Amino acid sequence: MACFRKGLAVFMVLLFLLVSACATSIEPSEAPSVPDSGPSGGEDNQQNGEKEDKDPVNKLTSLEFARLMGYGINLGNTMEACNNSNRVPNREPSVYETMWGQPVTTQEMITGMREAGFKNLRIPVAWMNAMDFESGDYTILEAYLDRVEEIVNYALNEDMYVTVNDHWDHGWWSMFGHPDQAVRDQAMEIFTAMWTQISERFKDYDHRLVFEGGNEEWGNRFNDRTSFSPDGGSLSRDECYKMLTAVAQRFVDTVRGVGGGNTNRFLLIPGYNTNISDTCDNRFQMPADTAKDKLMLSVHFYDPFPYAHDGAVEKWGTVKELEEMNRTLGRMAKYTEMGYGVVLGEWGVLSNPNEDRLGYFTNFLDICDLYGFVPILWDTGEMYSKADRRITAPEIAELFASRSVEARASMTVEEIIAAADENIALSLQKAADRPMFVLSEDESFAWIMFNGGGVVYSVGDKYDPDSKTKGIDAVDVQIIGAGIYTVSLDLTEINGGSANGIDFSALGLANGEILFPGYIIEIKEVLINGEPAELVGDPYTTSDDKKCTRVNLYNGWVSQVPGDARVLSGDVSGASPTPLQKYTNTRIRTIEVTFEFIEGNE
Repeated sequence: MACFRKGLAVFMVLLFLLVSACATSIEPSEAPSVPDSGPSGGEDNQQNGEKEDKDPVNKLTSLEFARLMGYGINLGNTMEACNNSNRVPNREPSVYETMWGQPVTTQEMITGMREAGFKNLRIPVAWMNAMDFESGDYTILEAYLDRVEEIVNYALNEDMYVTVNDHWDHGWWSMFGHPDQAVRDQAMEIFTAMWTQISERFKDYDHRLVFEGGNEEWGNRFNDRTSFSPDGGSLSRDECYKMLTAVAQRFVDTVRGVGGGNTNRFLLIPGYNTNISDTCDNRFQMPADTAKDKLMLSVHFYDPFPYAHDGAVEKWGTVKELEEMNRTLGRMAKYTEMGYGVVLGEWGVLSNPNEDRLGYFTNFLDICDLYGFVPILWDTGEMYSKADRRITAPEIAELFASRSVEARASMTVEEIIAAADENIALSLQKAADRPMFVLSEDESFAWIMFNGGGVVYSVGDKYDPDSKTKGIDAVDVQIIGAGIYTVSLDLTEINGGSANGIDFSALGLANGEILFPGYIIEIKEVLINGEPAELVGDPYTTSDDKKCTRVNLYNGWVSQVPGDARVLSGDVSGASPTPLQKYTNTRIRTIEVTFEFIEGNE
């Protein structure tokens, strides 16, 4: 916490920047200039013969810059919209901008975002829309660069901070994991050409413009199966970490090498999968930089996913859920303590406009205030109406308005931290009255993790029978040792009476690895809608977190059987993480699993 307690001196620097950074209306051809002293600043100092840095921005660290950025919002599903199944590059930019149902962005829309309390704007971009790279031409269409620049200027006209990235972008990132080294080399060439051109276009822009090298694809998704890598990638997890390190370093070196305002521009490095746990892994390494204290780190947060992202779970706000949010986000203090500003580049409750959403938003923002993180809300029109130019939920609108830069202009950093600390404690006190399931360390329960068609039941390695779609009838069993057990889910009483297919499912045993190390789960029978299911491949026993024992029934995210997989015969050659793959499009009314729990050799 000490690294945030900068006191009055830091606040005066920030206040100076807030006052001095104001800009008049800007057209694409009128880029805002870096200060006269240049990105490195300075003039000859006759007394000591060294350059004296006259630009206070260059003395600003990424931790201090993060406090300046305030709360932000994404311009989602707009400039990153693309059509991979019918990819036609170099069309009129508005064709792509409106491809996913968004209107053409206007100055008035961005002005409304600023008036709603947002101080920074993240602009996801699919640059491949404007690059015919298949033909060997890596040139970005000038009209597309013009349009992105025009939207950047909309935000700068409101004195907002702006982040521009390369988003999912047709899934071209899968080229980095392609089995053919020549394709991987081409991916790096494309990446370098892309950021060279972006950096050249914006080289005269000041510190308010931030570049973010990528998005959620930096990590496992290098191995995605796409039209650019039809058979999927071949990188091990260790190699994915190394590839991310190489890509991040190339990003920093490329932007810095262009010069101008890029010499000291704040750069945002996506974490591994933009996942907090994966990014806190010691295999993740931030790149080296010639600029001092100008790198920031980006992760995303939609936990718990069934509530925050899918809307399949209706309720949120138990003490356990608050503590989990606080603990998970707090892990990123590892990087603020290392001197890196942290950006939550995407977060929100996307499909759950219920009474618990305000509590989720409030606690999340309090944690960001506490640690100095930058929260950038993901939105595609559900929260902020571009037509009405306002936040549609009154209670959320009031929350953001009350925490805008203007509303807290008289508060010091210390006061913001103290208020956040107090609010977090109050939220926990209020949550104490809500019932919740608590698993003791000497208990083990077996259950069916399920996610399909927006229907969920206790997805994840932490057993939580309260995390479920309303109407699910679950039969979970306590595990007391070796034996035969049956668990089941009945979905006939949920809205619609069934789940539309299986997106993910696994048999889980909470605390199984701790209480029964080395035990093996042998699947005896799986019933789908009362009928025996045909398994494609053999199920295997494994663990992701070394606590929960798991058997994947359908896990499309796992491309190969892990090294610690165990089966009764000892032969994993026929093992598969997707034995229920024939049922991914079946309407699931009931699912029942009978298994034998067998003592292993350990």
